[in-house]
Amino acid sequence: MSIFLRPLTYLFFKGDQFHDPIDGKSYRKFLPYGYGKQRENALSPGTLSLERHRQMWLYLQNETTFFTQPYSVLHIAPEQEFLRRFKKMKNLHYISADLFSPIVDVKADLLDLPFDDESFDVVFCNHVLEHIEDDQKAMSELYRVMRKGGWGIFQVPMKPSLERTYEDFTIQDPQERQKHFGQYDHVRWYGMDYFDRLRNAGFETDANYYSKQFSAADIKKWGLMENEILPLVRKNS
Repeated sequence: MSIFLRPLTYLFFKGDQFHDPIDGKSYRKFLPYGYGKQRENALSPGTLSLERHRQMWLYLQNETTFFTQPYSVLHIAPEQEFLRRFKKMKNLHYISADLFSPIVDVKADLLDLPFDDESFDVVFCNHVLEHIEDDQKAMSELYRVMRKGGWGIFQVPMKPSLERTYEDFTIQDPQERQKHFGQYDHVRWYGMDYFDRLRNAGFETDANYYSKQFSAADIKKWGLMENEILPLVRKNS
């Protein structure tokens, strides 16, 4: 959405039923969103954020010093609204990276990142690993460039009901991938063994159900998913 259209969008959706913690504005409704079956009140009209983005923002705001302390940050395949906001923050040395996006700072392959060991205090890599067959190599690269004592958020599509991740690299057809993995360019559905994979790369992990700490009224107001996991990682100092 063009930045010039956002004020008009806000006026159209302005209300008091839903609140986006990212832009601090209130709306009469959020928009539906989803592949196949759409989720009601999922997409914020102002920031175009989804449930997972708003949960991450609330966690950063309430549980970390991300907005106040100096950090060197690597953001893989950054969400546009986060990129726009994080890049303006004076306390951050912020670097965005992606293999294809024209708006990032560095063109980078997640399997071979062009950064020195232990370069970043904070690493974000959200909804990327499900696109990569060798996700263990990608995780190892993220671990390599994170400083000791550093931390990160690595969100992926997960099915907590799955004990083991479902993947089949012989499925190449986009329609079949959407049928099996929920999206045409995904190669897996992560199960709860996602955290074993992260630990195999060296990370400490936390399968954090952050939204559950809020009241039912706040969950509805912010448009969150109560049972969505926020995957947190840390590198031992």
